[in-house]
Amino acid sequence: MYIAEARFALWADFIERTFLEREFKILIDKGIVNGATSNPAIFKNAILTSPAYKEQLSMLGNLSPKGKYEAVAMYDIQKAADILRPLYDAGDDGYVSIEVDPYLCDDAGGTIAEGIRLHRSIGRPNVMIKVPATEAGYQAMEALASEGIAVNATLVFSVDQALKCAEAFAKASKKASVDTVISVFVSRIDRAVDEVLRSNGVTTGLSGIMNAADIYNRVEALKVPKCRVLFASTGVKGDEFRASYYIDELLAPNSVNTAPIATIDAYVAGNDKSLKLPLASSVIVSHQQKVIQAGIDMDRVIDEQIREGLEAFKVAFTEILNALE
Repeated sequence: MYIAEARFALWADFIERTFLEREFKILIDKGIVNGATSNPAIFKNAILTSPAYKEQLSMLGNLSPKGKYEAVAMYDIQKAADILRPLYDAGDDGYVSIEVDPYLCDDAGGTIAEGIRLHRSIGRPNVMIKVPATEAGYQAMEALASEGIAVNATLVFSVDQALKCAEAFAKASKKASVDTVISVFVSRIDRAVDEVLRSNGVTTGLSGIMNAADIYNRVEALKVPKCRVLFASTGVKGDEFRASYYIDELLAPNSVNTAPIATIDAYVAGNDKSLKLPLASSVIVSHQQKVIQAGIDMDRVIDEQIREGLEAFKVAFTEILNALE
């Protein structure tokens, strides 16, 4: 844990083969990160731009595009899991996440089957299967966690999504004891509303944080065994906020923050270890009322973010498969 007494962890939101061999090990050795996450967009950038994958891909000519993708992705996940294994064995997280095919987001049975297949094929206990927070996804989360497979519920933007994830994990906890995380996306909400808020004289850079803080309070109150909130989408675009802003402002007990490497570097350099959450509900509601007064329908914004997030992962996945034809 980066802050052991608060059980606050930093995970690297990045996977690339050369990085795993070098910088990743250094970050672990320094006690900075104790886990890693991936998604289709991260793998797209790695596989299609890094020369580290050319040799393996040249030997996979007989496989389908998805077969090629899974071969290189699972190799990287296995490598990351092996590097993290000492942490996992010591009870200090040590997880790496891989996402199911995003086109299965509305197919519970397909998600369950693929999650089990990926977990077995990778063959490492410290692998989390990432499942999008959709109606089908909640069923899959419960089923996978009930099988003792660690699950990362992803693309969570709303309180409703988070509570449904927590409910799924609570049900699964009666059948198996396994770590789970609920990945709450933060900065995308601010980017969607800040222009309107700025024009109405409302402080920017707070809507995503208040939404995440609300979710954190509600999930923590449920006390689901071995379930934590994970703050995702915590990189900063532009120069309005300091690079470590979404780590600094979301420091919370019993939580994880997964961030790009540059964001983690900025946070470590700033050395801010003061806990910011939980926030009082009155503080959260006060900001939410200002958002409403500015004419923003947050339910609509959140629905758009969920839809756009799913679509972005589908597009990235399609681009990988097209390139591997």
